[in-house]
Amino acid sequence: MAETDQNKNKIPDFFGQDNKKKGNKPKFNWALFYVLITILLIGVYFFYPNASLIEVDDVEFNRMVENQDIDRVEFVKKDSRINIFLKKDALENKPTYEKVKDNVNGPQYYLIVTDLQVYNENLQEFKKQCIQERISQDSTLVATDLLKEYNFAMKQDNTQRWGFEVIFWILPFAFIIMLYYFSMRSMRGSAGMGGGSNIFNIGKSRAQEFDGNSGQLVTFKDVAGLEGAKFEIEEVVDFLKNPQRYTVLGGKIPKGVLLVGPPGTGKTLLAKAVAGEAKVPFFSLSGSDFVEMFVGVGASRVRDLFKTAKEKAPCIIFIDEIDAIGRARGKGALSNANDERESTLNQLLTEMDGFGTNAGVIIMAATNRADILDRALLRAGRFDRQIHVELPNLNERKEIFGVHVRNLKLGSDVDLEFFAKQTPGFSGADIANVCNEAALIAARGNKNAIEKDDFLAAVDRIIGGLERRGSVISPEEKKTIAYHESGHACVSWMLRYASPLVKVTIVPRGKALGAAWYLPEERQLTTYDQLVDEMTATLGGRAAEEVFFGKISTGALNDLERVSKQAYAMIVYYGLDEKIGNVSYYDSTGQQEYAMTKPYSEKTAQEIDERVHQLIESSYQRAVNILKDNYTKVEKLAQLLLEREVIFTEDVKDILGERPFLLEEGKEEVENAKDELNVNIKTE
Repeated sequence: MAETDQNKNKIPDFFGQDNKKKGNKPKFNWALFYVLITILLIGVYFFYPNASLIEVDDVEFNRMVENQDIDRVEFVKKDSRINIFLKKDALENKPTYEKVKDNVNGPQYYLIVTDLQVYNENLQEFKKQCIQERISQDSTLVATDLLKEYNFAMKQDNTQRWGFEVIFWILPFAFIIMLYYFSMRSMRGSAGMGGGSNIFNIGKSRAQEFDGNSGQLVTFKDVAGLEGAKFEIEEVVDFLKNPQRYTVLGGKIPKGVLLVGPPGTGKTLLAKAVAGEAKVPFFSLSGSDFVEMFVGVGASRVRDLFKTAKEKAPCIIFIDEIDAIGRARGKGALSNANDERESTLNQLLTEMDGFGTNAGVIIMAATNRADILDRALLRAGRFDRQIHVELPNLNERKEIFGVHVRNLKLGSDVDLEFFAKQTPGFSGADIANVCNEAALIAARGNKNAIEKDDFLAAVDRIIGGLERRGSVISPEEKKTIAYHESGHACVSWMLRYASPLVKVTIVPRGKALGAAWYLPEERQLTTYDQLVDEMTATLGGRAAEEVFFGKISTGALNDLERVSKQAYAMIVYYGLDEKIGNVSYYDSTGQQEYAMTKPYSEKTAQEIDERVHQLIESSYQRAVNILKDNYTKVEKLAQLLLEREVIFTEDVKDILGERPFLLEEGKEEVENAKDELNVNIKTE
């Protein structure tokens, strides 16, 4: 019974208060908004019923007077106009007044007058003209009788319609307030913890809070590979679950963990796994969430974030893309323009390791640009640990494929290890994209399962782009492209350290008119010979154009760009040139990001340019010599490519034969086996 009474007295939830009590975000009630607009329109109608009148000029008004259609008029002093009320028979019978026929009570028309006295004089004069004209037509008519016919009542309205004025004074301010409200609401976006619902809470933190009951589904089981990073991250979770285990010997729990690595390697995914595994509150937000157009908001949000975290300690704070606020201070040419960002960073530094204590609060952050972060942010005591999340190796790629194909219908010919070998240098995000593209390609082909060819087509699309079968290419251009790609294939096949060839195509993909796929060796260190072989193979396309056509084209732009950068890096960064010496001008700290001068003299710069030119030209001449030595084979390869448009490793092997260095290694193995056999015979 009490519950029934409570429901009777319950106030309607116009502004979403029930949702707020349930923990949901309050929502604006548009139904109430429409009701208010309707009430406003009704008020305008009653306060100002003449808003729909039709204006007439002096000529039209005189016509109404002459036809004796006017019943009465009303002078509105406030608006300096005369409202005209027509006779009912004129409204019903005359088609001229069809537009205002339904407005029986009137007024139907109005006439603007600047001076009432002038209006009266003109009206009386016009009446006299009408009477004289009628008397001239019929002498039996009497002027006094005619004057009564043309007369109509007139009264003056001096009332002030305050309701209408008040409404139109309030409307602009109401519109500005609503515009400001919705602007702040959109700027606030999907504010989470402490976001509030008005402008006074703009300095509150936007972090989203996760806990054991938040429905977070990502766990460490969903993170394939990254064994080293996972081990350290799991240890952070264990710190919070069993702190006595580590503090009993006097140790302190690390304050900060920074995840560093290329894009797409799984830094944010690791943080999500921590949120799923940890049984403590987990606050997640991006570095850009601190940035605001108002001064001091970023620092205020940092303070509010740490205040909330301390209240719920032990807990974890995760800041994704921390380089948005953690960039080194004073680096920009316009450093004064970055005061707001720097004040936010200063507040973050103070909260992480200031006079206050943050017992039980661990800061996690992720970035792919650790070189531009402020050194004060990276020092011990703030981010004690830096976990490098690198691109996955062969075994890790196989595990990542296994995670992303869980929900896919695979064909019997799908081999995940084969795909892992075909995707060197792919990140976890790239592999996820491959699996999704393969599923889309299979669905486009109306297949019941995803087959091996679908995965290979997905890899080709991600690497080279979408095929442009409709591109119009002349036979001469197509022939040039075929010889260009054949040159790449031949030179890379003949060199020992060039990447093994997988496929060559002259079907345009993306921006490229042709492409060659290679399977680069996964190595941590690269020697001078390996780099030179790669440069030579890259220049094989332009060399083929010169050897077979005697002229070169613009098709080698991408090749030249890659070779130029690689040659410059070999000499300036890696110290692989004999003349320049064992000197590196590379700054891994990023401290010279805005330096206006080069770190070497003009004489050294000239020598570097000369050495880069010599290195590239020698590699180019080497590619030319290889193509001249295999002239006939390259022609066969190009003709086969023109015929099929796509050729594979087996086709190249049939034409060019076994790779030379493999034959040499095979001969050495045979000679070594013979020598070993002779030794054994002599021993016996």
